[in-house]
Amino acid sequence: MQAILACAVVAVLAVSLALVWRCGNLILSGQMPARFFAFFAILFTSGLDVGLIMFPLTEFPVYETEQAYSFANPLAIEFGFWGFLIWIFYFLTTFYFCIVEPRLKIFDIPWVKLVNNSIVIATCAFTGFLFLQYLPDYIEGITPFYRFSLVALVLLAAVFSSTDIRYVKILSLSSTWLFFALVVVMWAFGGLGLTGLASNLFQLGEYFTNIHRFILPFSDYHAFYLFWWFAWSIMIGQFVSRFVGELRTWQLFLALLIIPSIPISIWFSVLYGVYEQGQDISGFLTWFMVLVGVIFVTNSLDSLTRLYTDNLQLTVDRLGRLKYIGIHWLLLYSLILFYQFTPLQIEWIGLVVIGLYAVVALLVILRRKLLVDPVSS
Repeated sequence: MQAILACAVVAVLAVSLALVWRCGNLILSGQMPARFFAFFAILFTSGLDVGLIMFPLTEFPVYETEQAYSFANPLAIEFGFWGFLIWIFYFLTTFYFCIVEPRLKIFDIPWVKLVNNSIVIATCAFTGFLFLQYLPDYIEGITPFYRFSLVALVLLAAVFSSTDIRYVKILSLSSTWLFFALVVVMWAFGGLGLTGLASNLFQLGEYFTNIHRFILPFSDYHAFYLFWWFAWSIMIGQFVSRFVGELRTWQLFLALLIIPSIPISIWFSVLYGVYEQGQDISGFLTWFMVLVGVIFVTNSLDSLTRLYTDNLQLTVDRLGRLKYIGIHWLLLYSLILFYQFTPLQIEWIGLVVIGLYAVVALLVILRRKLLVDPVSS
């Protein structure tokens, strides 16, 4: 399984770099171009989930003690799993859905469409299932009743938000600002000051000096993260490509690698300072983190719901608002509950997505005559 994953990661990296070299000046524009900040707010909040907020404090001790991660400090390891190079997955799929798919219509082929939307629905529900599973870690002492009720309400909010693209944009922008507020509050709580923050940011240099180590899976947990990014990549590319506004290929490439990495690096640096000082996070801070995490989950779920409902034409216009909300909430919540009785893992979904990558690549080669030379465009 890891051999397949390694080949897939190398292929994505090679193709992405080739696209920047060959089509660097090609202008990309989506169906609903958004302002630059709005585009990245949608990308940032849709392409990440509660793990960004809650995982680092539990993962730093692991990276500090296990031999597999000894080549860099825990902060650099954490950043490598979430930032910079890993966003190349979203670059490739965003480019594809901006430029290639409108011409080749591969995702309109019935069986490809079926597989793609099955992946979207399965991953959407699986995201809700993971949130359900990890809730006791986020909210200490939460009872089963409140766990299931909270997930049901979050899913209901996500499905409602997906009924209108304006809600998706508003929620993405609001949660982005709320995340920035959380960073500031946590930084003040940690008492790092500018010097402490700068010192931790400097430690991220170990990521860049060891960036080659993050290309291939070097542990089972690293492989888990890579599969997770694969599982999400086609879906997020489909969704966010709609909002790209007049960016050249090289601009999109650099922006995707750099811009999301800035808030991620600052957030992780603040959390690492809190971790190093052994400070206890409780009360208001815990609830603030949970709130932002819940909103990130809602953002992810509404984006995926919006995507598969548009693809399958199971939209508000066709079903009506109440019927739309009822059908999709029931479908996704039923799957979330069903996942408790299955051994499903994100690695399986990631493998299916890698297979879909291979099929699409083959079909692109077979249909390449339908593509206009992008350099002459």
